[in-house]
Amino acid sequence: MASVLTMPLFAQNADEQTADTVFTPTYKYRVTLTDKKATEHSVRRPEEFLSQKALERRERQGIKVDKTDLPVCRVYLEGIASVGVKVLMTSKWNNTALVQCEDTTLMNKVSRLPYVKEVRKVATYVRKNQVPTPKRYDRTMFLEKNIPAPDANEPVYGTGQVQIDQLNGVLLHDSGFRGKGMTIAILDAGYLNADIIPALQSVNILGTRDFVCPESDIYAESSHGMQVLSCMAMNTPHNLVGTAPEASFWLIRSEDSGSEQMVEEDYWAAAIEFADSVGADVVNSSLGYTVFDNPADNVHYWEQDGATRLISRSASMVASKGMVLCCSAGNEGDGTWKRTGCPADAKDVLAVGAIDFKGVNTRFSSLGHTADGRIKPDVMARGGNSAVMRTNGVVGSANGTSFSSPILCGMVACLWQALPHLTSYELMELIRKNGNNASHPDNVYGYGVPDFYKAYGSVQYGR
Repeated sequence: MASVLTMPLFAQNADEQTADTVFTPTYKYRVTLTDKKATEHSVRRPEEFLSQKALERRERQGIKVDKTDLPVCRVYLEGIASVGVKVLMTSKWNNTALVQCEDTTLMNKVSRLPYVKEVRKVATYVRKNQVPTPKRYDRTMFLEKNIPAPDANEPVYGTGQVQIDQLNGVLLHDSGFRGKGMTIAILDAGYLNADIIPALQSVNILGTRDFVCPESDIYAESSHGMQVLSCMAMNTPHNLVGTAPEASFWLIRSEDSGSEQMVEEDYWAAAIEFADSVGADVVNSSLGYTVFDNPADNVHYWEQDGATRLISRSASMVASKGMVLCCSAGNEGDGTWKRTGCPADAKDVLAVGAIDFKGVNTRFSSLGHTADGRIKPDVMARGGNSAVMRTNGVVGSANGTSFSSPILCGMVACLWQALPHLTSYELMELIRKNGNNASHPDNVYGYGVPDFYKAYGSVQYGR
């Protein structure tokens, strides 16, 4: 299941609380298409489907736009919709469409269309309160009335001092690299109160997007994404300063914390492509999947090759688009599964495990290797009692690789700001090479805890 920390919220209305009475079951299906032969787009006109920033990022790294970048064929989608189902979103990298219907017999008609390769059910909603719906309530009720002022006697980075010191990030910040000009996209479950918490008001939010329930207020959903954001973006000296306090952020929702269904892989795939299209440089995803409500959809270890599951297949493509993906390794180390989730098994990503303040791996941090024998986790950062913002506007602490990932992700953005000539692959290799376990990577620490200033110096000064 997804490695997110959620809190109970109020239902939208009383109907959702007694929703078992009259409700027609709703289903979502992944439709895989055969080709893009009917496309109206061309790789020669990428400005039609990629932002200028996305194109500049690719040009800087010598990456060509290819057919995987082309949007799913519009005429195919129109043909699917004409059957009577609703097309919700697409994945151009995987050439799939996510559709919804109440009459499952319609999918037989969809499967017979000449350009449809495969149809797979990815979500079933048998009660009304299972369906993602907007939450409506007074969010200010969570805020503390009298938030303590920062204590000048505390370190400049406040309670975040240790977690950035472990990555030797202060020296990189002091050299002028605090994430300015870098765009970080966050894929998460929601950003409760991120827009009204005083200490987050200075964060440069470029925009938001909700792939779970587009009509929702993304700031009224789970608090998990807000906490993730705070690890990187906060800039309140002597309280909490994050690892990329001058970066810009896109807040994207792909996790439905109300259920655990395979459709969230489709949401994630659409979300990562959106992050690419708007020009994100670095992406953080503190989400991981192993177990679903329908046991038949559960992840099997043999599938963890970075290519079998849709979400991992998409994650394995991120670097080829010129971005770096940081994702939580998972919190299954002391459970029965023990291994990383998906998409932490992906190729060419930084799957981040968790250490405590002493630099020792936490009991919950998930282990490697992947099914095809690759090192996982890739690297480690603080995930035991990490400093994060709470929904009430007061800094607290939280456990999970959900927080080690963004803590490291912020430093990745700063390092790339410092070394903009590196490709996504070169940057990740540099980070791994400068881990304290790089000479003997294993399935607990991976390449270890990276020294970001050392990584910078090794390139900039050849030391």
